[in-house]
Amino acid sequence: MALAALGKSDHEIAGRLVLSPLTVRRHISRATTKLHARDRAQLVVITHQSGLVRPAAGG
Repeated sequence: MALAALGKSDHEIAGRLVLSPLTVRRHISRATTKLHARDRAQLVVITHQSGLVRPAAGG
C-alpha cells in the first residue's frame, strides 16, 4: 500500500515487488473489500489512519 499511496500504478508496483500486475491488482482489490473502502484512494487513507502503512518520509 505504501507504493500505491505514492501514486504508483499496478504495473510499477509489480515491477518493484517482482510480481505480476494482475497479482497486485488482486491484492489491492481484496484489501479494498476487506476494509470496506470505496476505491483505491480511500483504501490508502484507511491504511494510513489504522497504522497499517506509515506516511512516507517528509510526508
